Amino acid sequence: MAKTYTEEQLNTFDKATLIQLLLMQQSQFQEIDKKLQLLLEQAAVLKNNRFGKKSEKLGIENQISFMEVDGDIVFFNEAEAVNALVPEDEEKPTKPKNAKTKGKRTADIKDLPVILVDHRMTESELITEFGEDGWYQLEDEIYRRYRFTPMKIEIEEHHVGVYKSKKDNHFKKAEHPAYLLRNSLVSPTLLSGIWNAKYVNAVPLYRQEQEFQRMGVSIDRGEMAHWTILCAERYLSVFYDYLHEKMYDYHVLQADETPVLVSKENRTSGSRHYMWVYRTGKMYQDKPIVLYEYQPSRNADHPRVFLKDFQGICVTDGYQVYHTLEKEREDLPVAGHMQDGALMKRCRHYQKINRKIRLRILHSSKSKRFIARKTSLKG
Repeated sequence: MAKTYTEEQLNTFDKATLIQLLLMQQSQFQEIDKKLQLLLEQAAVLKNNRFGKKSEKLGIENQISFMEVDGDIVFFNEAEAVNALVPEDEEKPTKPKNAKTKGKRTADIKDLPVILVDHRMTESELITEFGEDGWYQLEDEIYRRYRFTPMKIEIEEHHVGVYKSKKDNHFKKAEHPAYLLRNSLVSPTLLSGIWNAKYVNAVPLYRQEQEFQRMGVSIDRGEMAHWTILCAERYLSVFYDYLHEKMYDYHVLQADETPVLVSKENRTSGSRHYMWVYRTGKMYQDKPIVLYEYQPSRNADHPRVFLKDFQGICVTDGYQVYHTLEKEREDLPVAGHMQDGALMKRCRHYQKINRKIRLRILHSSKSKRFIARKTSLKG
């Protein structure tokens, strides 16, 4: 630690002593400044290693930046930064390309509808270019491009003719498509698009609501959820019951349950509910059936009711509910599990067999060493 002097002590020093003290202080300041710069560099490196990008490949001068670089504000300069990595005169390394499959492009687009777009020169343009009667037409040049049509929503206004008899009071309406929900704007095409986005592409309803708003259409998530629930109960439940009955024709089923969190349910306490899943085995790859059943509990009554008409093997885990069903019914053997007592008994059996085998190997090796030693002594 550096020694400190009071004002009275400094006044008693001569000029040479004061100069020596000043030089020593400057040397100490320089040493402290070097250590401070080193600490700052180490802190920057540690910060970059912890919070910086781990796969950074661009140099500092060619870095993609959203800040001030060399006095200029650079935004979205990805193309320029990447292009600056390779000088124009530098020979780019050539990577061997995989051989293209002949006819692959034609096979990829063969099932897509084709829209013919003609590009022709007018009669006056041809005369200007070639003169009067100075040309003849060759075979067209043909090239193909994908055409993408973004999603759009239109209103179908159905006008249904209504007719009334002049003789009596009966009337007749013209044939028209049935509606999913009466007095609702939902249509089969709209609902299928919502379901495809949510259950196939994993797009939540609130994001679909935002997408509709960007298109200028006011369809909130509450309406979409209401349509989904009503149409599932009204139309898909029939197909669900049909698949449930068809599942009984299979010989092997798989069953399991998993907890789900539910925000609202007619229960007094708790939010831990269960989704039960039943599916056909892997041996039925041509027509597999997978059914989900939501239940507010893990009670044995749920699989008991679902599998009441099933006669076959049920492959499950070691949950006790399935063992209870197996004891109740002789025509429902449960496979793929093992009771705790049976498991411990089987483990002890394997341990005994393993111990006997090890003893036999040890005895055999000792006998061989004894015979070899006895033979060498005789020799």
